[in-house]
Amino acid sequence: MSENVKLRVKANGSIRVTGTVDFVDADGNILETRTDFSLCRCGLSKEKPFCDSSHKGGAFIAGEYEPKKD
Repeated sequence: MSENVKLRVKANGSIRVTGTVDFVDADGNILETRTDFSLCRCGLSKEKPFCDSSHKGGAFIAGEYEPKKD
């Protein structure tokens, strides 16, 4: 099993995080640790930075991802 955290950008939805992540403040203090959650990408969530599925109302349309070229 991989210990890498994975981020999956869902079409017109959230960013799904699989794995355990520490949320750290500017001073390096761990504020919270979460496992397997979604981050808001639409800006509509009342639980930011976490997703509350507000994007499902259809108001959020994501742009296309273009890989960075060297």
